[in-house]
Amino acid sequence: MSNGNLTQDPTPKLRDEEFRLFCALFLERAGLSFSDASFYTFERRLGGRLVELGLTTFDEYYAALRFSQSVDQELEYALELVTTAETYFFRQEYQLRSFSMEVLPRLRVEAAEARRLTVWSAGCSTGEEVYTLAILIKESGLFEDWEVRVVGSDLCRSRINFARAGRYRDASFRVTDQALRERYFERVPDGWLVRSDIQAMCQFAPSNLLEPTLGGMGRVNVAFCRNVLIYLGSQARLTVLTNLYRRLSPGGYLFLGHSESLASVSTSFELVHLTGDLVYRKPLSTLNPKGEL
Repeated sequence: MSNGNLTQDPTPKLRDEEFRLFCALFLERAGLSFSDASFYTFERRLGGRLVELGLTTFDEYYAALRFSQSVDQELEYALELVTTAETYFFRQEYQLRSFSMEVLPRLRVEAAEARRLTVWSAGCSTGEEVYTLAILIKESGLFEDWEVRVVGSDLCRSRINFARAGRYRDASFRVTDQALRERYFERVPDGWLVRSDIQAMCQFAPSNLLEPTLGGMGRVNVAFCRNVLIYLGSQARLTVLTNLYRRLSPGGYLFLGHSESLASVSTSFELVHLTGDLVYRKPLSTLNPKGEL
């Protein structure tokens, strides 16, 4: 005879109306849009958080996200649980080749007077993309005597803190050339550490892409916002694109993920055909003085 207490699942069960409330909250606060397919992800991952906090219902957790004193911190944690942070060095190599072989030489000419280069990784997760871009800039040899910054931003502070540490395990190097790994990373007991001169090129900051400012960054020459728009609702997508447009210098480039495009969005970006990729560019002459899309 089995004991029901031994097999009872302690994780609270999510109701449909609670799922809708969480979806509305995440859309409101972060612009993230979730389909019904995310129901069981919410139940499993957020349910584990309820157990950690000693809560018994999802209604209690929703109230905590809405009204508790530490609401911002807990909301970040909840969003981290329900979103995927999958990334690795040199992801989508064909795009990076276009950046390295075509965009960087153009910027060497176009920004020669200012001798400053700023590249932004928007939604940088745990930082692999940021360090990848810094390595490619270093490898190009085009900007040795320039002021170069690669800025990574993400909604989740824990991911930003991870990125700042610059320590990665083997899974992050699944497509990285061994020679590049040995050149730009040091072997440490728990994995690999980004070389200090590459870390010095990089900055990280928590940021919500729905907000128009990112303190201290100024204008950027290139923005990478890959695999971010696919998670956003239509209004949030337009807001993020507006903020990216405003942040870019005239003539600046925008790289999106391979499954993302602006085909269904009316914007002022122009499409640029590179040899190995299609990218978007803010026109050199912007007729709209407000920089709006």
